[in-house]
Amino acid sequence: MTNVVEPAQRGRGSETTRELIVETALRLFRARGYEATTMRAIAAEAGVSVGNAYYYFASKEALVQAYYDRAQMEHEAACRELLATERSLEARLGGVLREWVRVSEPYHEFAVKFFKHAAEPTNPLSPFSAESTPARESSIEIYRQVVQGSTDRMDAELREELPELLWLMQMGVVLFWVHDTSPDCTRTFHLIDRTVPLVGRLVRLSHLPGMRGVARDFIETVQELRA
Repeated sequence: MTNVVEPAQRGRGSETTRELIVETALRLFRARGYEATTMRAIAAEAGVSVGNAYYYFASKEALVQAYYDRAQMEHEAACRELLATERSLEARLGGVLREWVRVSEPYHEFAVKFFKHAAEPTNPLSPFSAESTPARESSIEIYRQVVQGSTDRMDAELREELPELLWLMQMGVVLFWVHDTSPDCTRTFHLIDRTVPLVGRLVRLSHLPGMRGVARDFIETVQELRA
């Protein structure tokens, strides 16, 4: 009698193979560098055929995008309890940024070697590229939750723009983190602890009559630069 593989079993097997390929690729990227690692080497190390590797991932770039997506999901999960309990903007923002560093810590070595590719403006692996849109929008959504769940008073227009601005702040933290050689990235945590209160103060000032004009000028500048 022929054994029938249920769809759920096939799905679990496919997901296991997919994760194996991603894990293998990240390990080789760390050990050999991104440029020196080929899809053939990844397939051989993972114990799958080259055709099977390409079935799941059309290119090395697709593997990195899978890493972006996975890291983003891990970050969302790590922030869930914090965003459900904290109400001040500073506590929410600082907690989300610190969780990003903690979640990313296992990939620090990989990020150091890989950063030169992601930093190229025309590279599809850039966090600003069209290819990175899903991971970028998911990350901005976390900062939208940071803002929407905050009880801090702020200018209404700034509230609309703030999630993307906070994501850009995270990009600055990422750049600092990539170059941070301190034990357990303590300097990156110190950067977060020093800058988040400054952001909180500026945001709280934005609703005051004397500061609204400055806030609007800033928002208009950001919108023009985005366009």
